[in-house]
This record gives sequence, structure tokens and C-alpha cells, in this order.
Amino acid sequence: MEPEEGSVRRGKPALKPIETETREMKGRDYSTDHQKSRNDVVFGEEEEEEAVSPGGRMFHEPNFNVHVLAIMGSKFKIQLDVAKANLPITLLKHPRFSSLLVVEEKNRVKSMKWVRTEVDVDNHLIVAEIDPNMKISPDEFVENYIYNLTKTSLDMSKPLWEVHVINLKTSDAEGVVIFRIHHSLGDGTSLMSLLLACTRQTADPTALPTLPTAKRRKDEIKGGGGGGGGGGFIRSYSQCCFWGVWWSLQLLWNTFVDVVVFMATTSFLKDTDTPVSGHSWSVRNPRRIVYKTVSLDDMKLIKNAMNMTINDVALGITQAALSKYLNRKYGKLRNDDEGSTEKQNNLPKNIRLRSVVLINLRPAAGIQDLANMMEKNTEAKWGNWIGYVLLPFDISLRDDPIDYILKAKAIIDRKKHSLEALFTSSMAKLVLKLFGIKIASAISHKVFCNTTMAFSNLVGPLEEIGIYGHTMSYLASSSYGQPHALVVNFQSYINKMTVVLSVDESVIPDPHQLCGDIVESLKLLKHSVVEKYQSKTTVME
Repeated sequence: MEPEEGSVRRGKPALKPIETETREMKGRDYSTDHQKSRNDVVFGEEEEEEAVSPGGRMFHEPNFNVHVLAIMGSKFKIQLDVAKANLPITLLKHPRFSSLLVVEEKNRVKSMKWVRTEVDVDNHLIVAEIDPNMKISPDEFVENYIYNLTKTSLDMSKPLWEVHVINLKTSDAEGVVIFRIHHSLGDGTSLMSLLLACTRQTADPTALPTLPTAKRRKDEIKGGGGGGGGGGFIRSYSQCCFWGVWWSLQLLWNTFVDVVVFMATTSFLKDTDTPVSGHSWSVRNPRRIVYKTVSLDDMKLIKNAMNMTINDVALGITQAALSKYLNRKYGKLRNDDEGSTEKQNNLPKNIRLRSVVLINLRPAAGIQDLANMMEKNTEAKWGNWIGYVLLPFDISLRDDPIDYILKAKAIIDRKKHSLEALFTSSMAKLVLKLFGIKIASAISHKVFCNTTMAFSNLVGPLEEIGIYGHTMSYLASSSYGQPHALVVNFQSYINKMTVVLSVDESVIPDPHQLCGDIVESLKLLKHSVVEKYQSKTTVME
């Protein structure tokens, strides 16, 4: 029997209350605390104060005040009393969510630190006011609500997070929950892992969600010897040595080229000015956040048939969509009618369009580690240790959609064979140490201003999950506060993939069109792959 509309499923309990125990701090040697890395904090200890990491301070600069949004659709109306009862025994167990950001100035030098405080959940749990006579659709209401959220920053007088509840039935949910969290609390992957650690599988309320693990591609790697014996061994050993040396030389060369290009981007190397390029004032503009859900099984079908990764497919369809969108825009600038604009090539030659990808080099704490931290006060590593990767996009019109993901695979494989993220992170630390946060922030801002967009792909649970007893229908993640006018995020959940765009409407006034182009590109790519690789188009687990 189906539950009544607007109710929370009661057959399966909400997240089990966590038993905690308080540990005395008497006799602790605080002199050893300063020996810990400021970028790799261990939580689970009752520390009253903690310095903000350099990466965290960067996210509080006026030109880079970034907020993370996690949007969750619920299959049932949100029960506020259930949420209020569970937040203190889950999310608030993490020190960042129960700490104030305190700014101190000494000898004209500002410092930031996290200071533990008592949290009033009522100040962080915000319920949207809904006019029963509103003249817009529920989906538009949610979209406009998020848009208005991006006009503001979090209140520094309380811990830097909020939970917004919209109890309104939309096209794909009975209610919507929006977590707004300042990026200085942690990187996107860690924050999402923390939120998922507050959830449980609906099929087993005691089990944490499971995330997909990376698998090696099934590329055929054949040895050199054909006939075995000593000669074959020597030939195989020689080939291994040769390819090992060649691999290392390629790694060094790729890293050298990437670092030189990155340094040039911090000063003079700028992307082509296109209809999706941001302006200097885009960082202060509110963001329109739109999202559509596509089939993750379709992306897996393409991945398996082409022996690629989901990242390759996501980048490929984004390249295809941007090419189509920009071709349409350039056609309209020439006053062509829409029909001819779609068919002819209006793109300028040699468009340089790059995405900034932020990579946290510190291994993120797993969901189990974070759940244990909240339940048992165990330790979990946390912190921003960020490296930059500049990902070039191929903007062109191609007759065969498969060419887009072949190009995407080549780009990603080339970037994987480079130490760009490690070197850019080291360079950022060096600049920060020598010149301070203002100069480091200005250089970082320059990188974002000289590139076009940001791109990310986050993996989500393999099975249906619920948070505090509310079964989740979809999951979408995004952010705002960057100089880019376009941020593209992919977020998987069960057999769904949600494509999320965060745009500056003064630059991209039709984000739904661009989002629709990504969806259409996936359909065209799937159709092309099915036609060419019929024997391989079986979705594998």
C-alpha cells in the first residue's frame, strides 16, 4: 500500500539517534596541536579553536566568496520536527558546522579561526513562505527561490550553513531541501560526503549509502614475447623498460607544458570572448540555477560500448552542447534566421574555451569515516588542499556525435598524465607564503577571469537513500560566487544523472536552452553509438 500524499514513510525509522560520549580535555598537551598540518585537520577531538586553512581563507576574499548548494528532492513532505531532532545528532557533530568564523586583526594582519559555539537549530532551519495563490508553477517557484538565495551571503554571526525547506509539490518531488554551505567549510566532495553520511539506504535503514568505485579500463595490454622462454622474457623486459622511460618523459613534458600554460593564464593568456564568457562584475551577480535529469544507464551504455569513463561521456556531451549553443548564438549575431543558424557553421575558427577544475589533493574522508565521527566521536580528516587543472574544450561542429566523446577522452587522458594539479597547488602555497592572501587571491581570480567556465562531476549513491526518514527522489549540487558566468555540474544518483547549470543571466539569458542542448546531445550520442556498436551496447554493472 502506498503512503498518503504528504506523509513521511514511517515503516522505516529515521536516522538512528547517535550515542555520544564527552571526553575530558584536562591534561592535554596543546603544544603538539600546532604540529598538525593546517590544511589537513583531524576532527573528532573537542578543540575549541582551529585556524582557518589558507584554502578556506581564499574562499572569503571579496572576489571569491563561494557558497555550495546541495539540492535534494524528497518523495514526501518535509517533517520539520524530524529534521530539527536529527540535525544536532548528525550534522552538528562536525566541528565546522558548530563553529563561528572569527576574524582577528593584530599588527594590521588579519587572521581567521574557527571557534566552537552553541548552535540554535532554529536560526539555521528556514522554511519558505508559499503563497497558495501564486501565478507561477511550483518548479518556477523553487528556481526563483534559489535565485534569490544567490543574491545573499551567509550571516557571519552564526555557523556558515543553512537548511532551506520548501514544502511544495514540484514535477519530480513532494518537497525540496536546500543545503547552503560556505565553501570555506570544506571542498565540494567532502561536503557532499558529509551530507551523504547523514543518510541511510531505504532498503536497510541501518546501512550507509554505497558509492561506485573506480575500475580500470579494459584496455588490452599485451606482453612483448610471443613464444615464451628466455628470449621472450628479455624482449618483454626491454619493452617494459622502454615504455617506462617513455611514460616518464611524457609525464614530465605534459607537466611542463601545463605549468607554463597555467602561469601564462595568470597573466596574459585569455580565452576567446564568446557569448558565454563572464564579465568582471559577474562575480557579484546572482545566479540562475537550472537542472535536468537524464538516464545514467544511457551514459553507462555509451561508456561500455566505447570503453570510456562517465567523465569522458559527460565532457563529450557538454562539448557538443556548447558547440551547438554557441553556433546558434553566433548565427543570431549575424541576423540569420533560426532555421539556417542550426544547419550552417557560424563558429569562429580556433575558439579557446577552457574550464577550471578544482581538485582536492588531500584524500577525502569516506562516508563511513564521517559517519563514525558523528556517531562515535572518532577521527576524520578534513580540509581544503586544492590544485587547479585547466581543461580545454573543443568547440566545433561535427557530423558524427561520437567524435565529441573521442576528443573528450583524448583531452582527459592527456590531463591525467600530468602533475598539473600538484604543481599548481604548490605554486599557490608558495605565493601565499611569500606574498600573502591578497596577492594569492588576486592571482587565483585572474585564472578564473581568463578562463570561461567551471566543470565537475560528482558520484552519488548506487541505491535509493533517505535523509531523516525522507526518501530522496533526486540530488543536485552547484555553487555560486565564482567569477565564471557558467558552472556545469554533473551529479549521479541511483540510475539518474542530474545536469546542473549555474549561470549569470546577464551573460546567458537562456540557461534552459543550454541545459536542453546537453540533454539532446546525450540522446544523439546514444543513438549514434547504438547504430555503430550494437554488439556492445549492453549496460554492465
